[in-house]
Amino acid sequence: MQTLDKEKGTWKWGILCLVFLAPFFFLTYGFANHYASGLSHVPSIVFDWEKHIPLWAWTIVPYWSIDLFYGLSLLICWNKFELRQQASRQLLAQIISITCFLLFPLKFSFDRPALDGFFGLWFDVLMGFDKPFNQMPSLHIVLLVILWDFYRRHVQGTWKYLVDLWCFLIGISVLTTWQHHFIDIPTGILVGAICLWLFPVSAKSPFKKDGIQFLTSKHLKLGSYYMCGVVICGILAYELRPWGLWFIYPAVSLFIVAHSYSLVRPHFMQKQSDGNMTIATKILLAPYLIFAWLNSRIWTRKHPEDSFIIEIDHKKIYIGRIPSLTDTQQYQAIFDCVAELPLKHDSVTHKNKYQQYISLDLIPLQANQLQYAVEQFNILVNSLNKSDSKILVCCALGYSRSSALLAAWLIQQKHVENVQEAVELIQKARPWVVLKEPQIEELQIYQLKLKGLAP
Repeated sequence: MQTLDKEKGTWKWGILCLVFLAPFFFLTYGFANHYASGLSHVPSIVFDWEKHIPLWAWTIVPYWSIDLFYGLSLLICWNKFELRQQASRQLLAQIISITCFLLFPLKFSFDRPALDGFFGLWFDVLMGFDKPFNQMPSLHIVLLVILWDFYRRHVQGTWKYLVDLWCFLIGISVLTTWQHHFIDIPTGILVGAICLWLFPVSAKSPFKKDGIQFLTSKHLKLGSYYMCGVVICGILAYELRPWGLWFIYPAVSLFIVAHSYSLVRPHFMQKQSDGNMTIATKILLAPYLIFAWLNSRIWTRKHPEDSFIIEIDHKKIYIGRIPSLTDTQQYQAIFDCVAELPLKHDSVTHKNKYQQYISLDLIPLQANQLQYAVEQFNILVNSLNKSDSKILVCCALGYSRSSALLAAWLIQQKHVENVQEAVELIQKARPWVVLKEPQIEELQIYQLKLKGLAP
């Protein structure tokens, strides 16, 4: 992840990107159209209710406008990093979409009536280039997702609502111009989100390694469980099609989660430095995120409250589950251990100081992770100048990751003599916390590291 400071002359590089991407777009799109038109039979995926979708000629204007926004986005990037990510997103969108058009060609099945006047002219121009193929995913929608994310980042205040409105019009125009069937829209959103996710602007790239923890059998075990979910969803999508195709969505979500474990990359969740998640993650992982939040609330329904653990230098430290925005108001600082859930806090008025070390659920924090997390926690604690501050250390349930981190910190600060005392101190205030043997062993290794007796 890099900062988006403005860099002069970026537009010149943007022109070079446009010189390559524009011809690439038209050549590959035209080739896929030509290929599908030469096939003896091209199927359609259409639901009966789509026959009631009206033809609104005026929506050809927002439909065509995406071409302008496509080119402009490459010319107004703040710096070369953002330009590289934006160009990579648009290139990948083309590659994935054209590949789908060639492997699974589909055809739009409605006959559009002849249209006259200004709007009819634009339809004629469109039909001179476009054919009723290149359907799923809608490349229009794929690019729309990418451009929506770009322009929302480049505007402030009420302009964001204008971007939302115009993007909404572009989105519905693929239906109301009779260019696409409905199935092309959710698949387009999914592919667009994948492009955003693979080339993030405000989060760590999924191509980078974690660098702190190493692969364990527990990572592989949990990753295999999620891959079983992928297979089940894939079978249901195939056997129950066309409605069963919705199972592709949780399959994609679980596929990413599975590989976040098997590749040891908690940053696949793309939790940003402010505790929020990227829009790509919210789209792609929505089925999993909903499950993770419900799991957090169900397991803690008997003990939803935070637990006061210790007061040091007039700073009261609590452990709890991931809080709601309302819950965060009672704390001056929050330390977040959760990779799989966003955390909203009052960043506008800076009521809460925030620090994080994100980690995967059900995986014991390794000694190296504990060392780094304790360093981050000390930064948060030392940033609080006023007395009587309240600090919340949270994870999904407030049971394991937060407890392990706090136990390590108590040892590092020499408030306890050993791991057993640290665990007993936490369990005295929060009896339902149980740190299993693998986590205890990692805490013991961490204590040895503090003494210089372990690498």
